[in-house]
Amino acid sequence: MATSQKFDVVVVGTGPGGYVAAIRCAQLGLSVAAVEDDRPGGVCLNWGCIPTKALLRNAEVVNLFQRAVEFGITLSGFQADYAAAIQRSRRVADRMAKGVEFLFRKNKIALFSGRGVLRSATAVEVAGPKGPQALEAKHVILAAGSAPRSLPGVTIDEGRVISSNGAVRNEQAPRSLVIIGAGAVGVEFADVYASYGVKVTLLEALPRILPVEDEEVSAQMAKTFSRRGIGVRTGVKVSGVKVATAGVTVETDGERIEADQVLMAVGRAAKVTSLGLEALGVTVDHGFVSVSPSMETSVRGLYAVGDMAGGPLLAHKAMAEGVVAAETIAGQHPRPVDYGNVPSCTYARPQVASVGMIEAAARSNGREVAIGRFPFTASGKAVALGETEGFVKVVADKATGEILGVHIIGPEATEIIHEFAVGRTLEATLEEIVHTIHAHPTLSEAALEATLSALGHAIHI
Repeated sequence: MATSQKFDVVVVGTGPGGYVAAIRCAQLGLSVAAVEDDRPGGVCLNWGCIPTKALLRNAEVVNLFQRAVEFGITLSGFQADYAAAIQRSRRVADRMAKGVEFLFRKNKIALFSGRGVLRSATAVEVAGPKGPQALEAKHVILAAGSAPRSLPGVTIDEGRVISSNGAVRNEQAPRSLVIIGAGAVGVEFADVYASYGVKVTLLEALPRILPVEDEEVSAQMAKTFSRRGIGVRTGVKVSGVKVATAGVTVETDGERIEADQVLMAVGRAAKVTSLGLEALGVTVDHGFVSVSPSMETSVRGLYAVGDMAGGPLLAHKAMAEGVVAAETIAGQHPRPVDYGNVPSCTYARPQVASVGMIEAAARSNGREVAIGRFPFTASGKAVALGETEGFVKVVADKATGEILGVHIIGPEATEIIHEFAVGRTLEATLEEIVHTIHAHPTLSEAALEATLSALGHAIHI
């Protein structure tokens, strides 16, 4: 092996947590090397967040064509090409990966292709196309990410049994599909496939779909999906998946469901093996690397961010952690990540977004709460857009007006939620939100009205 190349920081993995950490380190004057065994951007940019949002946009356009007559547009017919949708999503992902490569060059970050393994707390060996390369650094940031999980005894072959990774690659949509797991990933793919005419059955072991969201939001999404012809079954335990030449059979505690394919959406597992953690004595708890508020592991000078550092497994959470790790290494004293104020987003139709506590959690904590709701059916902008499904729900402390949680299902929910995320960061109360003038007509007025509702004086309902 050639002589070690020396840097201030080596970042292993260039998903959202890794590439943000690398760029922030470089901005702070540190010499940085980044190691990646795929393309820069990691799963999020290449196989997750970005390509799925491209597919969801295609599904939205298909839906608008199907509703064209509502807008006074008559079509003699149209063809929705699923292969073209996949190809477009790959072009979008490629563009974003190239964008990260550009940012690395701009910030003079050395990119090493291959798999990085720790040889010590300050040494990383890269096994790649150029043969083994040795890197040394004063600090190492691990950002290896996660991989799709499956059920015990069920192998993901990306043929009959696919993961989200396979779903963004396959250019041929199945005639029928069973999705196991109704969290954000399962719900988003149910939307995409159903929009292209696939018979979709969505299975969830817990009592409701989108189980981490507020119960009213989950109920609204289940109702919407059922109305669209998507089969929704909750409280279902899958006992087996049998693969045959002609398709698959999913066995549950109550029935057998036959389909062309199965999509596993039962969560993701952090990549914590084969990185050299065991030899260094890095503490791993329940499959995740244990970290301090500054993102440092149990080994001094070694940091971990993103999915491998624990939930929620979200790209924006990883980015925030990457900044904290970088600024800590540079000798600053960054504010730790506020895990209670990380927005949760599902980009299906309708969109879902939330921040803070659900109503049930707030009540179980002994808080006397005020609840405000505003339906998009009463929003002038939503009516004009023809997107009136859903509502904004605000959960607040009745005595103080503290905003405990906000839950939105409806048009552009993932954009509207940030008003409340910023508000909670600034410790805004209901009164401060309602004294902020909202432009008319906008979807964001629903945020104002839901807040007014929590105070008992909504105007437009």
